[in-house]
Amino acid sequence: MKIVVLDGYTENPGDLSWRELEKLGDVTVYERTSLTDEEEAIRRLEGAEVAITNKTPITRRVMDSCPQLKYISMLATGYNVVDADYARERGIPLSNIPTYGTAAVGQFAIAMLLEICHHVAHHSQSVHEGRWEACADWCYWDYPLIELDGKSMGIIGFGRIGQQTGRIAKALGMKILAYDSYPNDAGREIAEYVDLDTLLASSDVIALHCPLFPETRGIINRETIAKMKNGVIILNNSRGPLVVEQDLADALNSGKVYAAGVDVVSTEPIRGDNPLLTAKNCIITPHISWAPKESRQRIMGINRIHHLPKGTGHTHRHWLKPRRADKTFHCSLAAVGHR
Repeated sequence: MKIVVLDGYTENPGDLSWRELEKLGDVTVYERTSLTDEEEAIRRLEGAEVAITNKTPITRRVMDSCPQLKYISMLATGYNVVDADYARERGIPLSNIPTYGTAAVGQFAIAMLLEICHHVAHHSQSVHEGRWEACADWCYWDYPLIELDGKSMGIIGFGRIGQQTGRIAKALGMKILAYDSYPNDAGREIAEYVDLDTLLASSDVIALHCPLFPETRGIINRETIAKMKNGVIILNNSRGPLVVEQDLADALNSGKVYAAGVDVVSTEPIRGDNPLLTAKNCIITPHISWAPKESRQRIMGINRIHHLPKGTGHTHRHWLKPRRADKTFHCSLAAVGHR
């Protein structure tokens, strides 16, 4: 069985092993494949029965040009780079990995928040530059320092990651509000479920942990920002297009939004004309919430396809199906059955 990994570098830059995958067949790992040149993906998938991708698009044309393709696996939770509807039409199973980075992504959201509250990196750098040594006082700070105890965090999207972020914030003394179409008992132990307008009006910090769907695209925009408290903090390490970036930049520059921390943007890698690059008090990191070694090892552990047939016969058809009605999808690679 020929298995092709189209973009393996970010998942495994050399600190992990593809050994388990190699037990299943002839594995070729490409560090990167063009995000825009379909021909390159088609050439690399020639003869492959299994395609594994993180960000490389697998479009209708790619699938039509690779008739031997029997299975597509995501090295990620999101699968918007694959034409999932056409894969279903073609009878090609598609799977993702929804649970590998829950702890890491929640931790990173709080890390961005704490950096906004204390500007740790800035103050450390200032000390290394000699400012404390030369200071007339025994301490100094260049930004307002913010205590989180007693403040409210509103979380839009309260699935696994949203709840993890909520647990950490609650441990810091914050009151947690959650907006989610499908409340559950686990969430109620952490947060008070409210409607979106109540969350926007009541939260000192707003964190985005919802998936990207038509109804959530641009959920942070000029109109929703206007409903927020003055001086609100916004965090997004979910999906870049959840935010209308020009509207957020305008709100940062006007002071309506005190600060933002984003680990994702609308186009990645970020473009030089992204308005958040020049906005006031905006932390931007290069989509690394998911990337601790422990999380990437978890992906490797799940992504063994150990129930895929080693021959070229048919598999049972198993597509991504809704795990819960908020359209969070779930499918294990192991769900692809035997011949």
